[in-house]
Amino acid sequence: MESYDFDKVIPRKNTDCAKWDAASFLFGSEEVIPMWVADMDFPIARPITEALRKRTEHEIYGYSLPEPASTLAAVTERMKKNYNWEVKPEWIVFTPGVVPALYSIIRSLTAPGDSVIHQDPVYYPFWSAIEDNGCQVLNNPLQLKGGKYRIDFDHLKTLFRPRVRMTPLAQRVRAMILCNPHNPVGRVWTKEELVRMGEIIIGNGAIMISDEIHCELLFKGQEHIPFAKLSEEFAQNSITCIAPSKTFNLAGLEASVLIIPNRSLRSRFSAIRKGFLPSVNIFGLVAMEAAFRNGDVWLDQLLVYLQGNLDFLVDYFQQKIPRIKVIKPEGTYLVWLDCRDLGMNAAELETFMNSEAKVGLDHGIAFGPGGEGFERINIACPRSILEQALQRIEKAVSRL
Repeated sequence: MESYDFDKVIPRKNTDCAKWDAASFLFGSEEVIPMWVADMDFPIARPITEALRKRTEHEIYGYSLPEPASTLAAVTERMKKNYNWEVKPEWIVFTPGVVPALYSIIRSLTAPGDSVIHQDPVYYPFWSAIEDNGCQVLNNPLQLKGGKYRIDFDHLKTLFRPRVRMTPLAQRVRAMILCNPHNPVGRVWTKEELVRMGEIIIGNGAIMISDEIHCELLFKGQEHIPFAKLSEEFAQNSITCIAPSKTFNLAGLEASVLIIPNRSLRSRFSAIRKGFLPSVNIFGLVAMEAAFRNGDVWLDQLLVYLQGNLDFLVDYFQQKIPRIKVIKPEGTYLVWLDCRDLGMNAAELETFMNSEAKVGLDHGIAFGPGGEGFERINIACPRSILEQALQRIEKAVSRL
């Protein structure tokens, strides 16, 4: 069995890498260690590299089929293998990333003035995807209780009552964007939670847009349940978004998958995307298929390494920086840090991390009002880099 060295530090500066080469612009200094955007500082699985190399050797890169049969089969087989979910090939639509797909999904489901629900703190492009389509954001804030985020089902129900409309223009709720595993708080929603959400959303005539892009990045003891697999009713009233980009570190190849069992929803999406949202480029398709078919040896070792990084980080904060509390994630390689005991407002906390600690994190306020006083750190890096970043935070906090 092939082994991978995730401790190896591979320099990424001066490679047009958004994570590292934008650090000085985003955080004000080239000395900042970037621990923000969700990509990994690890090389990809060798079978993916080999598949890409083989394709480049053909030397003709003309128009390709938008949905090759072999790639469709790789997706359906992986859904069956991982989740015992029978996905039909005709349900699958390839798109160049979940975020641009989300824009088109919302456009296909709504008219200007309609409302879409999300649950903050949440991945910030959700806000823009809703608002840029002329829709109203309805927020169902997650509740932090006992160090764990939970869904406020009672409040979720109220969002379907006319009295909560934010403007006279607002129409009925058309959809909810579900994030599972949830970015940034790391929750992997249970079957009971998914069913309760589905009953409320679909029971009120709305569609569930389930972003499951982090679904294969799970920590010990966790199980991902695709929302659409729970029932035929849920499947017919949902759109599932997945991708190899987070799991296999392929974000730069812009390849993602929508699973849309409902023919009418698929047709509406296809009509909206015409001329605006292309399919996946040929190398993205090759990488996706190789990842789904031959990436598991690498992935299994990655998950062990990420668990070690998480355990290291949790212990470090408990022992050396107890004023910052770790919200222990169940999934993703993104960790939500509760910095409220530092007594800083959002602007002060941002300046503190950027200028005093010189660690480039995603600042919590960007994830919505529920993120104020929090920071998000990406632990998908060699442990030596993680340790260096934590040492910087420790020194900065000790000077307060």
